[in-house]
Amino acid sequence: MKADNTIKDKSLDFAIRIVRLYKHISETNNEYILSKQLLKSGTSIGANVREAIGGQSKENFIAKMHIALKEAYETEYWLELLYSTDYLAENEFKSIFTNCRELTNILASILKTMKETK
Repeated sequence: MKADNTIKDKSLDFAIRIVRLYKHISETNNEYILSKQLLKSGTSIGANVREAIGGQSKENFIAKMHIALKEAYETEYWLELLYSTDYLAENEFKSIFTNCRELTNILASILKTMKETK
């Protein structure tokens, strides 16, 4: 299965932002627990997208894209929590949360399309 390169590129760009945000939070605020959770879920989105693209079947593609979507939802949670506990400034939060929501919407759209064509 081949996914639109948009999700591949956007998920990689997002992962890079997440790594940089993790470094910033851990270096600036000495916060390692919540930010590590963010790092794991935020970088997992792109990893699962790549696995989906290399999937062996349509079912495998859908399963991996679904995992990527779940990781995007989890990432939204960690971003909201870090913002609500003052580890992220409002401008930092809005910028990266908007990117995360965009990924969530793209993944949901891909999954909807794939399921409709089953």
